[in-house]
Amino acid sequence: MTAASYTPKLLTTLREGYSVASFRADAIAGLTVAIVALPLAMALGIASGATPDKGLVTAVIAGFLISALGGSRVQIGGPTGAFVVVIFNVIAQHGYDGLLVATLLAGLILIAAGALRLGRMIKYIPHPVVTGFTAGIAVIIGSSQVKDFLGLSIEHVPAEFIPRWQAYFGAIATVNWVTLGIGVGTLSVIVMLRKLAPKWPGFLIAVVASSLAVALLKLPVDTIGSRFPDMSAGLPMPSLPEFSLAKVAAVLPSAFTIAFLAGIEALLSAVVADGMAGTRHRSDQELIGQGVANLGSALFGGLPATGAIARTATNIRSGAKTPVAGMMHAAFLLLFILFASDLMAYVPMAALAAILFMVAWGMSEYKRFVALLRMPNSDRAVLLLTFGLTVLVDLTVAIGVGVALASLLFMARMAEAVEVDAGIAQESELDAEDMHQRDALPRGVEVFRINGPFFFGVAGELLDTLRRVGSSPKVLILRMRLVPLLDASGVQALEEFVEQARISGARVILSGIRPQPFAMLKRARLGRSSGKLIYTSNYAEALIAAAKIVEEA
Repeated sequence: MTAASYTPKLLTTLREGYSVASFRADAIAGLTVAIVALPLAMALGIASGATPDKGLVTAVIAGFLISALGGSRVQIGGPTGAFVVVIFNVIAQHGYDGLLVATLLAGLILIAAGALRLGRMIKYIPHPVVTGFTAGIAVIIGSSQVKDFLGLSIEHVPAEFIPRWQAYFGAIATVNWVTLGIGVGTLSVIVMLRKLAPKWPGFLIAVVASSLAVALLKLPVDTIGSRFPDMSAGLPMPSLPEFSLAKVAAVLPSAFTIAFLAGIEALLSAVVADGMAGTRHRSDQELIGQGVANLGSALFGGLPATGAIARTATNIRSGAKTPVAGMMHAAFLLLFILFASDLMAYVPMAALAAILFMVAWGMSEYKRFVALLRMPNSDRAVLLLTFGLTVLVDLTVAIGVGVALASLLFMARMAEAVEVDAGIAQESELDAEDMHQRDALPRGVEVFRINGPFFFGVAGELLDTLRRVGSSPKVLILRMRLVPLLDASGVQALEEFVEQARISGARVILSGIRPQPFAMLKRARLGRSSGKLIYTSNYAEALIAAAKIVEEA
């Protein structure tokens, strides 16, 4: 354990030297992200069972602290869709004060997790589990917005998935066609702008257009002003919620769920950011930063917060250089709260429902979901069970059952692998070729040997190894002869490895791959015909192929 592991990235970047040009780039990126985050924060606040101003307060306070104290160089924090289900249930059961207590406790749990160096534990969450619960949350978010999108007259919408849809179908005759028109129009503008002008702030443009239409034409639709007439303006003063042992005990399970989700999504977002920006985050410091941010959000009456993958990606594409960009994003949102929050009253609820439909679609990761359906029955079972339990039962139960089932299935696979390999025990011993694998390595070629099952617990090590390579090789050889097993998370890691290599201008060669890993890669459409990987039967052939590629480059 070193001090560097617990140093916020902001301090690191400032020590490297911070120029006017860097500040200009960060300010532009921060403004761009703020424009994206503005309608999103309001929509997530409403979807969570709170008010739009709570979402904005969260984006300002938590967004600033996550960037200032976190372990990622370009992470953007704030309210996210992952919390919607949990927050809604906590408010329904324990009131808003109960949510604030749960958020404070979650912040303390995250700080403790960072101090105990649990940041690397994310790699032990199997890929089918992550995809399953993320897709499940997406379905829940989308289904929760049907009432506002259609303008249905329903006094009380059930929280459970099936009763909720029964209520929707029971009230289908009460559709407000003007509201539906606003919702469809908003959704169409967002989709059209994503295709024709992807760099434009589609969410904001669509919300402004729909708000102007409602205000100028005096359309009879539900708006933020009519739904929340007593909504407070400005930034509240910090204060502690009312504590009691009974309340703490009641919300503690929810606090652990919030902390778990915040940690998972923050670290996933940081990994995505590393892949896009070529950086390397400090996972333990990121958890500490997230913990402090949730403490700060709760003190100002905000919602739970974490790293936001889509907003982080926008930040990187907009040219962000340092954590200052995230702090600037929070500052720009604060200016809106202080000087323009009255404009929120004109935003139609159907427009925010359209935004949340798009958020749900983005969260669904349908391409990964479909790709996992092509995997063996074991991975498919973990995916579908986690997805089903998330939608129909409970998120915490879904994750626990998913991880437990994935672990049991992994042990069963390993038992099969040991039985198959019993006759070739010498295969696992390093021979002379292994001991001297770098002796005949051509210039511009790197080689790594993977030894043992390549499963969800070690898949992240491959990406870490690639990031540690100081130079930019032309060819990367992965020696797979000693890999008896490859699971869905390993396939995902290999896909990301190949993509990052492609971005850096390198080709990837797999040598000596065995039947089970090869079959998994074929299922993922990474076989010989894909053109994304080069396969050789042994290391000698890999060296010949690598030398030819370097020669032709």
